[in-house]
Amino acid sequence: MKKVVIGIIAKHKKEDVIRTDSRIRDEVKQAIFDNGGIAIGLLSPNEEILYSGDEWNQLENKLRKKEIIDQLRLCDGIILQGGTTNEAYENFIARYCYENDIPVLGICAGQNSLVRGLNGTTVKISNPEKHMKMNQKYVHPVNIEKESNVYEILKKEEIMVNSRHKRTVNFCPNLKKVGFCEDGYADIVEAENKKFYIGVRFHPESLYKEDDTMNQIFKSFIERCYKDEN
Repeated sequence: MKKVVIGIIAKHKKEDVIRTDSRIRDEVKQAIFDNGGIAIGLLSPNEEILYSGDEWNQLENKLRKKEIIDQLRLCDGIILQGGTTNEAYENFIARYCYENDIPVLGICAGQNSLVRGLNGTTVKISNPEKHMKMNQKYVHPVNIEKESNVYEILKKEEIMVNSRHKRTVNFCPNLKKVGFCEDGYADIVEAENKKFYIGVRFHPESLYKEDDTMNQIFKSFIERCYKDEN
């Protein structure tokens, strides 16, 4: 069977005042390769970095959309990475994947992209000292609604997760909040009527090698990409 191609959307990082780099986090690409997929990086065709928040559509007319879409068409599925920034092209990609039923997994800031791409909003959390735990393996449980795609994937009503974030989902009109931490934040959102359109606030790529539940997220994502191909 032909392996599916998973496009990982690059984020920008400034190395110094002159240069910037397009970044793919190694943990993310490795989770794809280790679960039988082929990982490739997708890049912004814009020379200017278009950082954005909830009002990203004000920058939409600057995006080189055709070249973004040409890259997306090379892929069977898309991953939107975590990080400290968000770019307009990431939110456009999230919307394009939704409209064309391309399987997509949004991780942390990638969850923001799924929400923003579908006209939703995010908000800063009130207790970042609790949820910004960079070096802690597990931070808190997440309770999962049984009537959800994520429950069908994981077969669990509660999972333990890491936590490295300062924002959460506020309003998401086209997505359903299906996983919640003890503070009530939406740690998992999904589109019910898509092959795979899921955003998680935690980082399964940091746990998948030793946590079968976290690895099941990647396995199921790749499986849905095969179905998409067929």
